[in-house]
Amino acid sequence: MHPKVLIDACAELIRLTLTFEHPADAVVSRFFRDNRGLGPRERATLAETVYTVLRKKLLFDHMAPSGSGPKERRLAILGFHGPRDFLLGGLTDQEKNWLEQCDSVKPDDLMERHRHNLPEWLVQPLKDQLGAGFWPLVESLSQSAPLDLRVNALKEKRADVQKELAKAAIKSVTTPYSPWGLRIEGKPALTKLDAFTRGAIEVQDEGSQLLALLLDAKRGEMVVDFCAGAGGKTLAIGATMRSTGRLYAFDVSAHRLDALKPRLARSGLSNVHPAAIAHERDERIKRLAGKIDRVLVDAPCSGLGTLRRNPDLKWRQSAKSVQELVAKQTAILDSAARLLKSGGRLVYATCSILPQENEAIAEAFSAAHPDFEMLEAGELLEQLKVADARSLCSGGASGTGYLRLWPHLHQTDGFFAAVWAKKA
Repeated sequence: MHPKVLIDACAELIRLTLTFEHPADAVVSRFFRDNRGLGPRERATLAETVYTVLRKKLLFDHMAPSGSGPKERRLAILGFHGPRDFLLGGLTDQEKNWLEQCDSVKPDDLMERHRHNLPEWLVQPLKDQLGAGFWPLVESLSQSAPLDLRVNALKEKRADVQKELAKAAIKSVTTPYSPWGLRIEGKPALTKLDAFTRGAIEVQDEGSQLLALLLDAKRGEMVVDFCAGAGGKTLAIGATMRSTGRLYAFDVSAHRLDALKPRLARSGLSNVHPAAIAHERDERIKRLAGKIDRVLVDAPCSGLGTLRRNPDLKWRQSAKSVQELVAKQTAILDSAARLLKSGGRLVYATCSILPQENEAIAEAFSAAHPDFEMLEAGELLEQLKVADARSLCSGGASGTGYLRLWPHLHQTDGFFAAVWAKKA
């Protein structure tokens, strides 16, 4: 494809994405469906260019006015993800000069907002939590995330799968904390691999794997994944139960649960029961009250811990939308707690990095539910033989009460989890 044509395609995709009417990954997928003639290399360039523009939007918005031509084209040039010579082959002399000027700007000369590329409402809560760690977080959020796999422990051993991937020229390293994880270089086509089609591997961030580990569901138990979505954690939990007992996968979206079905078929699990519910007080939930051993509430959240993968979220969320989520999170956790029997374990988790969706929810729950005792996440992970478990945790009475994962510290998405046991 000629450079000019590819730059124009990038500009069009940027225009569609920046309306923020739909998630960026959905817009990109739709664009690829509508333009089936694009090869894998062109698709990679298009997707990465859009994601670079989303990551560095404030900086590029600041630089774009000094150029000429349509704004989306200028953004496409600034964020272009591909060989430099190829890009220059599609530019006018005027554009080449302008790009050179933009490239010569030193980061230290920029205003703070053009260096962190975060909306103002998000900056202070992160600085308050991290102090000097704010800029390392910013740096990590400007990179794309690695690809983590979870080996299906019901079927396979991690070392065997690692060797099998190596034979297919896919290099991987074991994840430092999760006993099931492999981290992969690049973005190979996994769906064509035998390991994928026979259910030996699933794509899942290491942090997400640790949430399933923390629930520590045992053989023969009654377990609920309260907000199962497409079921990544459900499948991990089902494997820890060795496909015994009953694992209910609840979600308000039947559409999301449909995405679980092919994954469930591959996994070899026979103990999973997906069920769409109307809301958190659905009749199905009332019928199970007081009968469940373990409940995971992976609550609907801002998703701001996943900015390496979903950089559009920082522009699509707002302080107001987070406030609305907090009310929803509180109600869902309250309802989920009713399911547990005496001695049962409750895990509340988000992929957010904001205290109001995390510690604040956990503290309010503890205060309102004296019949639940908070457990130390650090201690639980230590018992589960997770390496350096206490470094993954913070807060609570002993400083390791909550699981708190950060991209710049742990190379996972941003995650939070709090754990309680229902008192006898």
